[in-house]
Amino acid sequence: MVEGEKRALTLRVMGACAVRLHSARFAHLHEALQRALSDLDFAAYSRQAPDVRRLFVDEGYTPNERVNALLEGKRHIYLNREKGWTADVFFDKLEMCHTIDFGGRLELDYPTITPSDILLEKMQIVALTEKDVKDTVVLLREHEVGEDEGETLNCKYIERLLSNDWGFYYTVTTNLRRVRDSLGKLAALNEADRMDARSKIDEILRRVEAEPKTLRWKLRARAGASKRWYREVEEIVR
Repeated sequence: MVEGEKRALTLRVMGACAVRLHSARFAHLHEALQRALSDLDFAAYSRQAPDVRRLFVDEGYTPNERVNALLEGKRHIYLNREKGWTADVFFDKLEMCHTIDFGGRLELDYPTITPSDILLEKMQIVALTEKDVKDTVVLLREHEVGEDEGETLNCKYIERLLSNDWGFYYTVTTNLRRVRDSLGKLAALNEADRMDARSKIDEILRRVEAEPKTLRWKLRARAGASKRWYREVEEIVR
């Protein structure tokens, strides 16, 4: 990240590493939950894609040329064989089960994407895993729910996105409830951890439900989950 900053690249950390970097007070909880860090995920702007590629090559990473060509400039994958690390770079948008648009948002925080975007990155995963639950709990413990960026989960931003997209809304609210239901199963959490995470989930859900929904949202809500509401994500062979 330091080298990227030296080269004036807008390159931001995502995923579990972003949770660890943005949750310094509760990094011990991330470790207590036995959340190991492995691959690296980044967000960047496509206009800087050639410079991003040059950075990773200079840092000892090999581009996966076949996969990168298939992804048509939306995403690059790099491998550092010496360290055994894989780096995933998403350009402009995270297009997985749902889409998170990074336009104008990568400048809001450093060295990670904003806590709000980290939360959405996790909660957009339809097949939520235990690792994602752990990341979300730590992120919730570290940050308050509010209407600003920085060290806050910007609920106003989350509400606005979900009020226009029923599918995204359904996945995020379903996953928040899953995280809430999992709190009692995570032995590393104490009662204060559980109460705090639960209250923040309840607050986010309350505010999301209270936000007026667009006509687009209401029309899609009629079909509900009887019609597939998310993008199927194929596992990429790296």
